[in-house]
Amino acid sequence: MTRIYIDADGCPVKQEVYKVAWRHGLKVTVVANARMRVPEDEDVEQVVVDGSFDAADDWIVGRVSRDDVVISSDIPLAARALEKGARVLGPNGREFTPDSIGEAVANREFMAYLRESGTLTGGPAPFEKRDRSRFLQRLEEIIQSIVRLRPVE
Repeated sequence: MTRIYIDADGCPVKQEVYKVAWRHGLKVTVVANARMRVPEDEDVEQVVVDGSFDAADDWIVGRVSRDDVVISSDIPLAARALEKGARVLGPNGREFTPDSIGEAVANREFMAYLRESGTLTGGPAPFEKRDRSRFLQRLEEIIQSIVRLRPVE
């Protein structure tokens, strides 16, 4: 059964994930470094990991499997989840794929270099309404494609 894992620290689309998951009868695991509000529902599990740098990533990668969905903007986590056969979607609606992850990793490293050199001083673009809309549309498409490809039991 497909499960959705949310890399929840700083994730702006948790409520949207819950709604889509409930519509499809999927379980959601919210992984974070601190407690947060999650719906009181048997299909929503909250996991609080220790505060170490990659603790949430490591927890997710240790459990994710083929046809699960990971919601995260963390590119290294996306790469690791893809290796396990999961689908990975950023909160802005960008799906990470085996074909696109190499470019994403390279771009991340380049941007880090620019920040370290002082050339780039701003943060990420603000999260906008159209990002939320694109996210919802893409999450629905991903879940539909998983359901269509799942063998009949």
